[in-house]
Amino acid sequence: MRQRKVWMIKCFDSNQPNVFGLGECAPLPGLSPELNDSFETSLYQHIQSFSNLNLKEAIEKLNVERHAYPSSIVMALEMALYDLANKGQRNYFSGAFEKGKSIPINGLIWMADMDLMLQQIAIKIYDGFTCIKMKVGSLNFEKECDVVSYIRRKYYREDITIRLDANGAFKTDEVFYKLNELAKFNIHSIEQPVRPKQHELMREVIKNSPIPIALDEELIGIHEKQEKEELLRYLQPHYIILKPSLHGGFAGSEEWIQLAEKHKIGWWMTSALESNVGLYAIAQFTANKGITIPQGLGTGKLYDNNIPGPLLVEKGILRSFPEQPWNFDDLTFEPL
Repeated sequence: MRQRKVWMIKCFDSNQPNVFGLGECAPLPGLSPELNDSFETSLYQHIQSFSNLNLKEAIEKLNVERHAYPSSIVMALEMALYDLANKGQRNYFSGAFEKGKSIPINGLIWMADMDLMLQQIAIKIYDGFTCIKMKVGSLNFEKECDVVSYIRRKYYREDITIRLDANGAFKTDEVFYKLNELAKFNIHSIEQPVRPKQHELMREVIKNSPIPIALDEELIGIHEKQEKEELLRYLQPHYIILKPSLHGGFAGSEEWIQLAEKHKIGWWMTSALESNVGLYAIAQFTANKGITIPQGLGTGKLYDNNIPGPLLVEKGILRSFPEQPWNFDDLTFEPL
């Protein structure tokens, strides 16, 4: 990906147009099933159905009908409506984050040739990250093992936590071999080792893997509470990874969290490469959960033209930075 397209939703009372709620709709190419050639038309139609309601009616409608909307649209509507309900100050989930709660985050290493990956790792650790997340499965496996081995040899004093994400890349006949090889390097967890929707295989992998397994893509498209619980009960993963833009918005993510905790399954939040606006809302939501383990929310610096806002990444944490106000000068909106 060289660019990331998102849609911003602005909602306001026509009597007070300067007080507005802002929501980000960020379907992720390749993962969000709603993202097709007619997506923008669908987005306009869904938003239009809220335009003649007062704020209370709009929130009630969304709560009742959220399963009828794609996840990215649910998140955008939640953000815009909650923001407006909180006086349009970008306080989507008021509480811990803007009061100083910092969120530990992992340092994401992007796939590249080996030298560039080693350079990224050195920079992340120098910047204070103690949890590194690497993608595996797209390069030569031996080289990927070499990179992980290098981290363990060079940074043993820093006690670095290593997370891996296979994005479903391991084939059935190789998955256990690769998991056993990677387990030599004291791996915290690996996300989605095999393709989603292979439930019998995934159950076997989770049961027998020497590395704790986290589900990610496996959760996409599952919105009914009973279906979520059945999946968790059958697969019994060690962790689940949540992205509100993909997993039913914040209400859908909250439901996953409650079920995970009920079944003693760990979880953490990850962005779906939203802009700072969506990332800020996710950070507020996450900070209110009293989390202690690193989250996947360090994506804000990826963009050359991100929306300036009160987010700061330093020494492996994400925190609110009130000294940096929001700047929406480059945003223009089309009325419905």
